[in-house]
Amino acid sequence: MKATTMNNERKSKSKNKVKYTVAILGALLGIGAMAYAGAELLKTQRVYQEGDAAYESLTGSLRRGEGAGAAAAEAGASGGGSEGAAAASGAQGAGGTGAGTSAGGRAGGAGTEAGATEREFVPMVDFDALRQINSDAAAWLYGPGTVIDYPVMAAEDYNYYLGHLPDGTKNANGSLFIDYNNEPGFGGPLTVIYGHHMKSGKMFGGLVGYKKQAYYDENPYMYIYTDAANYRLDLIYGCVIDAREWSEQAFMYDENTEELLEFAESNSTFKSSVGYEEGEKLVVLSTCSYEFSDARYFVIGVLRDDTL
Repeated sequence: MKATTMNNERKSKSKNKVKYTVAILGALLGIGAMAYAGAELLKTQRVYQEGDAAYESLTGSLRRGEGAGAAAAEAGASGGGSEGAAAASGAQGAGGTGAGTSAGGRAGGAGTEAGATEREFVPMVDFDALRQINSDAAAWLYGPGTVIDYPVMAAEDYNYYLGHLPDGTKNANGSLFIDYNNEPGFGGPLTVIYGHHMKSGKMFGGLVGYKKQAYYDENPYMYIYTDAANYRLDLIYGCVIDAREWSEQAFMYDENTEELLEFAESNSTFKSSVGYEEGEKLVVLSTCSYEFSDARYFVIGVLRDDTL
């Protein structure tokens, strides 16, 4: 009887040791997993920060004037009326450009003779320097009041610029890029620009703000700069769409622009008073959204010459 009791005690102790060992191993594995996840998170954050820093450097060295969209609007309003009036005028195809060395510099470069009607075009971006970095550089997109202030690349596929910065560095921020099915130089009736929806809000992360009417009311237009002209992009629609539907409807092709506009008119997340005339060129800005699997959000704008 005594031997049986001792044997049971040894078995109980052995089981307890096993349980203790398993618990220790589980805890160590949990700590290891947490440490690995933490290290990966820090690594990801570092990558994002490196991408953000690269874009800040590009903007600082290549864009001619920080916050120049507001300065241009004020310059356009200086002849009488408010900044809001200049914005309204720009929605009809006039208004100030989104960038410049300064309001005063723009006015000074407009011509010194009284009554002068022709003005020399001054690019808002140093495209010569930008194309020394990457010959794919096609434009620069700037959204006053938003974080959008980035170069736009001409892509040859849908993959490369999802994971590369304009200088060719591999980075999760990627680059804004134009659908390779579209005519270069915004020459066709439709141009689609893609960009990542970053959790930091950078790249096209802020684009989803247009899901709210109030955000649109505060930021109803953007600017697109090229080495040949400055454009104002008056936004007219914003929509959530399934990526599969986008592909099946082939909305990225010029010949389906009418169907794209019909879809957008019926599904827009904001209402715009901006008019659109047949034959005007359109630009779509597209990014990921998270209402459902493979959701996308895009806004459509009317491209209007804003060159002084």
